[in-house]
Amino acid sequence: MSEYLIKNGHVFDPVQGIKGDKKDIGVKDGKIVDKVSSSAKVIDASGKTVMAGALDIHAHVAGPKVNAGRWYRPEDKHFDSHKKPGITRIEGGKSIPTVFKTGYEYARMGFTFVMEAAMPPLYARHVHEEIHDTPIIDEAALPVFGNNWFILEYLKNQEIENTAAYVAWVMRQTKGYGIKVVNPGGTEAWAWGLNCLTIHDPVPYFEITPAEIMTGLMAANEYLGLPHSMHVHQNDLGNPGNYKVTLDSLKLAEGVKPNNKFGREQVMHSTHLQFHSYKGENWGNFESGAKEVMDYVNKQKNITIDTGNVTLDETTTMTADGPFEHHLHGLNHLKWINVDVELETAAGVVPYIYDPDIKVCAIQWAIGLELALYAKDPMRCFITTDHPNAGPFTRYPRVYAWLMSKKYRDERLNTFKHADKVISATNLSGMDREITLYELAQMTRAGPARALGLMKDYGGLKAGMNADIAIYNINPDKFPSDGAAIEKAFANVACLLKDGKICVDEGKIVDVGKKHTFWVDAKVKENKQVKHDIKEKFLRYYSLTENNYSVPESYAPHQHIISVDATQ
Repeated sequence: MSEYLIKNGHVFDPVQGIKGDKKDIGVKDGKIVDKVSSSAKVIDASGKTVMAGALDIHAHVAGPKVNAGRWYRPEDKHFDSHKKPGITRIEGGKSIPTVFKTGYEYARMGFTFVMEAAMPPLYARHVHEEIHDTPIIDEAALPVFGNNWFILEYLKNQEIENTAAYVAWVMRQTKGYGIKVVNPGGTEAWAWGLNCLTIHDPVPYFEITPAEIMTGLMAANEYLGLPHSMHVHQNDLGNPGNYKVTLDSLKLAEGVKPNNKFGREQVMHSTHLQFHSYKGENWGNFESGAKEVMDYVNKQKNITIDTGNVTLDETTTMTADGPFEHHLHGLNHLKWINVDVELETAAGVVPYIYDPDIKVCAIQWAIGLELALYAKDPMRCFITTDHPNAGPFTRYPRVYAWLMSKKYRDERLNTFKHADKVISATNLSGMDREITLYELAQMTRAGPARALGLMKDYGGLKAGMNADIAIYNINPDKFPSDGAAIEKAFANVACLLKDGKICVDEGKIVDVGKKHTFWVDAKVKENKQVKHDIKEKFLRYYSLTENNYSVPESYAPHQHIISVDATQ
């Protein structure tokens, strides 16, 4: 592999505490090194910003609901469908791009790792097929557990060891990375025409509550010592007044201690928090609850969050929160598709337009920005759009610009049709904070890498780490005062090295590199009860055999297996 010397760049690396110092970075054999030979190719980064490759901790980029969105929304391809010059395949779609465009666009923005945030175990093969075909970026996927019949039955009886053994089995079968929980209990209740809107609502038939589900899965997560925390989409998403349910959910993590060897210090990751930070009794008096939620998050050190920023676009919502999608369809009356995944989960897809002339949409936009601006520890707050639910991931540069320039976000705020009402319902107009380049590196690189247990190789520029390096056309000594210039710079990297290979050069894809799929092999003591239960349920309830359930090795080439051992 080629050797490179990246010279004279302004380096921002929270792993080493480097805050814009001019430094040289050596690259050899796909890793960052202290020294390179005299024959190393020089990349001149003078007057530019150098960071590690970014990580997206929560996005919906692969799998059956994403693919359902693609064929059910052919009009989405009309927004942006073309072939750019070079080696790229045809690119199509805006809110639900093709797998090829997904990899290219993430790379153009300087990303090198993306987490698929909701994998139905039954359809894990589909997820991995699409991950396999997505170029450049490394990926992993989180199986969903919060409405799984096995889990509900084990936790109803407080059987943590059985829960952990079943989770470990699913992780091996699906090549999964961690525990994802979506509307715990509520999606199963939807099969009965109901929902769980508080953490104490009982799930029909199973007679267990969301609080018990989340508490039990946190315990199973730490029993196994998984690299990532329990990753939770809380109950009552998207409804006025839901910040109280959010706080009740977050408080379940109090006193729970992490058990892992991956540098993680948290036990709960609360995802797309914007959708869970609403005050008010109805849409008429709807207002921001971001301050109340972040006041708690800032004090509770064993929680990480991501923002779920609304980008004011037409997009496609898709989630395993089936009842929410039906509710959203009732609000906007656009087309709706829902599916039940036997014994495991469900999903829904509904198009949505975040219209800046609609007061509610504008307030949602402000809430997402407030969450990041209120965060006192950028290493525990990560920027996402819950792609594509609050907007396409390709809008990350615009979100960065809003956070880094008060002028830019105020310009947007003051052009809203209902600007006065938005200002009175939120705190954004009075917030002077501007996220720095170093804080952005924390929120998009080092922080997500630590939360995912990947900080050994990702999120920093220390010798020995992966040579995933993004160089941006931003001079920190002459930082742009124009938010549009910030957005433009982050939308197209000057250069992206992935595993030591130049994959993007001045926004153009020049190499697709070699991607990697990550999954966790969790070892537990032999559990005859769980083996019996799996065999019985596959015979009685599943539409396929146990032998056809697992993801073959061939579906996850170039895989990186992370081993954890709970047998000791």
